[in-house]
Amino acid sequence: MKVLFVCSGNSKTFDVVPFIKAQGESLRKLGIDLDYFPIVGKGFKGYLKAGKALRQHLKRHSYDLIHAHFSLSGWSAVIGAGKTPVILSLMGDDAQGDYIGVNKIRFSSRLFIVSSFLIQPFVRAIISKSKNLENFVYFKKKSFIIPNGVDTAVFKPHPRGFREELGLRKDKKIVLFLGSKERIGKNYPLAQEAVAYLNMPEVELINPFPLPHTDIPKYLNSADVLVVPSFMEGSPNVVKEAMACNCPIVATDVGDISWVMGNTEGCYLASFEVKDFSEKIWEALIFSETRGRTNGAERVEELGLGSENIAHRIIEVYKNFSAVKEQKKTPILAGTPGIQKVKSVL
Repeated sequence: MKVLFVCSGNSKTFDVVPFIKAQGESLRKLGIDLDYFPIVGKGFKGYLKAGKALRQHLKRHSYDLIHAHFSLSGWSAVIGAGKTPVILSLMGDDAQGDYIGVNKIRFSSRLFIVSSFLIQPFVRAIISKSKNLENFVYFKKKSFIIPNGVDTAVFKPHPRGFREELGLRKDKKIVLFLGSKERIGKNYPLAQEAVAYLNMPEVELINPFPLPHTDIPKYLNSADVLVVPSFMEGSPNVVKEAMACNCPIVATDVGDISWVMGNTEGCYLASFEVKDFSEKIWEALIFSETRGRTNGAERVEELGLGSENIAHRIIEVYKNFSAVKEQKKTPILAGTPGIQKVKSVL
């Protein structure tokens, strides 16, 4: 099966953002012939232009389906796809808007919500990363909830950590924030104020952003606790990655975080109040000091969130809609060459 990933290429650091690239590579490992079509250009005008470029690309290359990530990329795919089926992944902000406070959405981001609403009739299937995103899908027959997976061969517990390599002091209790301080929705000030509220000089809040994706497991294995104080999320990859590394976590109850963490000891849900978030950090630090690491990796395995398992689930969606394409070309009769062709590409 040959698949084209259509996604944003506007990052200054990556040609394709790491979690989309990781999903693509997990599909490749299972035999999917996959190409990337990064979109360079912002706003509706940029994505419209990308749709025209995609149309030219498809004149030279043939695919069984197109998998678009984010609704604006979906519009580029729909514009350029012609008869090639399009599957859309809703990523977060595109479905529910960009949160800039508790229950407060950036007004301009409401255009993303409208975009995600209007595109649904034009795609064959819609993959939501979590239930709260799937609530925005009204074509339920097209709807699938499939979170991003985590590569457990990369994100795994390391008993000694990497503090020396990363230049982190061994006499400090490290609180790790891996988001961008500049993104209001990630709510860095809450992490900063909560650590300050502890009034403990030995506790250090670090924010090594941006950093190569290959360094993230090193930080997660070296920190005493990861904090995720976001105003809203879909299915944040960093929580699953921290779980896979057995790193204690303090997070707000947004997206699918509570489902991912479950009852894992050493992982705590907190409110947006500084005092409560600070107290949960203190509990996580005590857990880290007295108990060490969590059993988060077991929870990841229990939920089937390994990248290979998630890739199989995505391929099942692909099979359904690639098969529809082939069935239009050939009669559905057992033993016919058309049916054999469908089986060979799947």
